[in-house]
This record gives sequence, structure tokens and C-alpha cells, in this order.
Amino acid sequence: MRIVAAGASGMIGQPLVRWWRGAGHDVVTLVRRAPTAPGEVQWDPASGRLDPALLGRVDAAVNLAGAGVGDHRWTESYRRTVVESRTSSTATLARALAALDEPPQVLLQGSAIGYYGDRGDEPLDESSSAGEEFLARCCVAWEAAAAPARAAGIRTVSLRTGLVMASSGGAFGQVLPLVRLGLGGPLGSGRDWWSWISLEDELRAIDHLLHAEVSGPVNLVAPDPRPSGQIIKEFAAALHRPAVLPVPAAALRAALGGFAEEVLASRRLAPKALLESGFRFSHPDLASAVRWTLAH
Repeated sequence: MRIVAAGASGMIGQPLVRWWRGAGHDVVTLVRRAPTAPGEVQWDPASGRLDPALLGRVDAAVNLAGAGVGDHRWTESYRRTVVESRTSSTATLARALAALDEPPQVLLQGSAIGYYGDRGDEPLDESSSAGEEFLARCCVAWEAAAAPARAAGIRTVSLRTGLVMASSGGAFGQVLPLVRLGLGGPLGSGRDWWSWISLEDELRAIDHLLHAEVSGPVNLVAPDPRPSGQIIKEFAAALHRPAVLPVPAAALRAALGGFAEEVLASRRLAPKALLESGFRFSHPDLASAVRWTLAH
């Protein structure tokens, strides 16, 4: 397939592009700078510029572009950056794909489980309503920005990604160094539900959705959500380290600002749409995912 990829330099995008190219797909990456390698196409999502003529034939597209939610303190300015970086890139790509003489079969559009807000112990799936918090409103706008692709008849999937288990990058990339030093422990109460997925299953699920006849929201989470304290204890046990030093919620808020609310949010999600589409997890349970993450 010929696949257009936005956000190809991120924690998920980089290994995904490597994997697809290794499988023989022709992957075109969108870059903001002048192209320096074959397979790169320049775009400017902030101003909505992407010339459809530069894309050529497109069978599928994936958009994972967006400013990191944990990269900076959540000032009002950075909140705007988080939202606009997602909505502008999505709208720009969706319009360009819709303008092609032969639109692609599918757009795999990034989103996140932040869509659901902080929901305590409530079991959730793709039919559950959106939350009211900042990231929930951001995800609603992010998904809505793909409307031009849907209107053009392109099968559009909203990839509501959970906490990706990887040894570097993302939330686990920040927690694991502390656990290795014996400084891990419950974050806040430790009872907030974390819906996670191994990086390997994240990549496999996105690849699966290239072909599966699924549209709309899909929760990219493993079927084994756990309280955050249990997850940190599992990593600590695998590393033969203690996990007894709690990090009070007030300390997290002082250190992380508004992003602390995302770390402390509780979401107990099921991957209903993914399982119904026939996907089978390599790491469906916490123990196997922890082993894989520490080995990679």
C-alpha cells in the first residue's frame, strides 16, 4: 500500500513507519521543513497548506501529529498549542485527502482516551460519552476536524490510544527510571484506573485497522486495565525494586501543573470495537506487557 503518515517522528509514528516500510509498504511522511529524503512531502498544517498534487496515489493515511501533552506546563498559551496542533493538522490532511481524484480507502486518525475525562470506577467503551475536562474537549475537537475525510466517503477511524507501555517516551518513559532507582510508588491514591497498551500491540492494532472494516472510535487499550498503584508495583517487582514511596497528589500538581490532572485521571476502558473486529492482543494481561516492555 501507499500510506501517507503525519506525526512520523513521534514515539508511535517512528516505529510504525519503520515497521510498515519493512513490510514493503511505500510510506510518504509529511514534514514541516524542506524535504531532505525520498518519501518526504512538505506541509504547513498551521496555515492549512498541503498540496494534494504532491501526494500522488494514496491508499491509506495515518495522522498522529500533535504537540506533546506532557512536554510543557499547561499555560493558557500551551493549551491552545495542544488543541490547535491537533485540529489544524487533522483538518489540513483531511481536506487534502478529500480533494484527491481517488481518495484513499482509510484515514487512521489519532485521538486519545482523554476523550472520556475522569470517570472513576465506571466501566467504559466506545459508546460512552465524552468528559468535560480540557483533554476531553480537545479530543472531541480533534476527532471532529476529520469531517472532510468522512464527508468524502473515506473510512475514518479515531484511534483513542491509552497509556502506551514503552521503555522510553510517554508516561511510562517518565515513571520507569524512578522505579529502577527504587523511587517508584503510588501516584496520588494509586487507585485511579489506568487503561494501557503495550507499544507492540499499539503498532499491531493500527496495522490491523488498515484493513479491518471498522470506522468511528476505537479504544486502543488492552483488556486488563488496572489501578495505577498495581501497575507500578508490577514493574517494581519485575525489577526487584521496592514501590512504597507514595507521590501525593498535591506534589504532582505542584510539579506538573495542569498535566497532573491527566496523570491522576481514572479511566476503566474496554477495547470493545478492537476485539469485535477480530484483533488479538500479543500482551492482553499486565504481567506479559511488563515483561515485554522491560525486555525492549
